[in-house]
Amino acid sequence: MIQEYLNSVDNFIVVGDRVLIKPRDMETHTRSGLVLPASVKEKEEIQSGYIIKTGPGYPIPNNDIEETWKGNEDTKYIGMQASAGDLAIFLKSRAHEIEFENEKYLIVPHSAILLLIRDEQ
Repeated sequence: MIQEYLNSVDNFIVVGDRVLIKPRDMETHTRSGLVLPASVKEKEEIQSGYIIKTGPGYPIPNNDIEETWKGNEDTKYIGMQASAGDLAIFLKSRAHEIEFENEKYLIVPHSAILLLIRDEQ
């Protein structure tokens, strides 16, 4: 039964203000045909990739509770601009790499995303 849960990225639950990104491979050649060495990729400060899943957003406190010690399960969130399918340009230094079924994914906080490119079809 556990194996069924581990077989798909669809079962991942992204927490808080984070997004799950499938990194896009960087170009290995310039437009003029020069081959770029691997060290050039490592020095890049920004990276791009497609957003697979997003978390619920930034949690905000609920001031409707009269007695704060009781707690409340109705957590409210401020939504994020990023959504699944967007191409994200983000700061590489803030990304955390994971590997699942021989595929690399990145967990990136929403605040590290610099630009979103969305196909409005």
